[in-house]
Amino acid sequence: MVIPPLPLLLAGAVSLLAGLAAGIARLGVDLQLDFVHLHGPLMVCGFFGTVIAIERAVALGRPWAFAAPFSTGGGGLLLLAGADSAGAILLTLGSLVFLAVAVTVIRRQPEPFTRLLALGALAWALGNVLWASGSAVSEVVPLWAAFLVLTIAGERLELSRFLKPWRWRNPSLAVPVLLIGGGAGLAAAGLPLAWTAFGLGCVALTLWAAVNDVIRRTIRQPGLTRYVALCLASGYVWLGIGGLLLPTLDSGLTSPRYDAGLHAVFVGFVFSMVFGHAPVILPAVLKVRLPFAFTFYVPLAFLHASLILRVAGDLGGVEALRQAGGVLNAVTVIGFALMVVTNVLRARR
Repeated sequence: MVIPPLPLLLAGAVSLLAGLAAGIARLGVDLQLDFVHLHGPLMVCGFFGTVIAIERAVALGRPWAFAAPFSTGGGGLLLLAGADSAGAILLTLGSLVFLAVAVTVIRRQPEPFTRLLALGALAWALGNVLWASGSAVSEVVPLWAAFLVLTIAGERLELSRFLKPWRWRNPSLAVPVLLIGGGAGLAAAGLPLAWTAFGLGCVALTLWAAVNDVIRRTIRQPGLTRYVALCLASGYVWLGIGGLLLPTLDSGLTSPRYDAGLHAVFVGFVFSMVFGHAPVILPAVLKVRLPFAFTFYVPLAFLHASLILRVAGDLGGVEALRQAGGVLNAVTVIGFALMVVTNVLRARR
């Protein structure tokens, strides 16, 4: 039985567009939306969760694994329909199935990187369970961030095997993983120093990647390989910046610092990875051609420029700059998605 991934991907795309619109509304733009408070759940669970779950289900090749993106995609749609409780339950169910997929992968391939991917899945599931039980988004967002950061770290650890073997590669990764996971756990429990631990973990992961990520080699190669490497390298820079900003949140979740720290991680780091991996993953998942073109660098440049504006506005207290940067963040993501669709359609013709 073959499950077509395109409808599930479209459901995730709906959550992406709605989440971006809610994010713009949170910046003060009057869009007359009644789901502004769902910006985080739509982006992390409805979009990222669905897309990653599709990729993992296709790789596993088991029909039951598609229950994860089906549930998260449907959960995002229920949130938009106003059924917040039902949507949260369905999103939580999807993350639990995703965790089961991760455990199955470990049984097939008991490697350090598969265990790290499972740890990210566990963080997502715990965050969703707490959120569906009534916890505030600010309490579970470190768990959601840990899901994405650890997932990316696991995928990069898998590729590090192409580098020269080093006995301390895996042991040294334990430091950022423990800090990120511990910080997320402290935040969920409402304990002090949560953001400090999480931020230090992000900085430690950036330093680990500088030594152990394969982009040290691939950034010197031409074409798509260099583009992917530049996406990842710039994303790590934002992860480090976010790691330096996040400890300030232990003294209070004031809006400008909260916005700057979180979006340095979610936009600067995570979306840089999305931009870099899309030309590689989409053809494998959807069985389409996505030729690389130099124009891929344009949205990447706009992503970083707009985020610089946003963070500068946050830290400098310039609301107009913060708002402009945030709106340009959303426009850039939509522009990248349209460029990808256009290139796929041209390749088919």
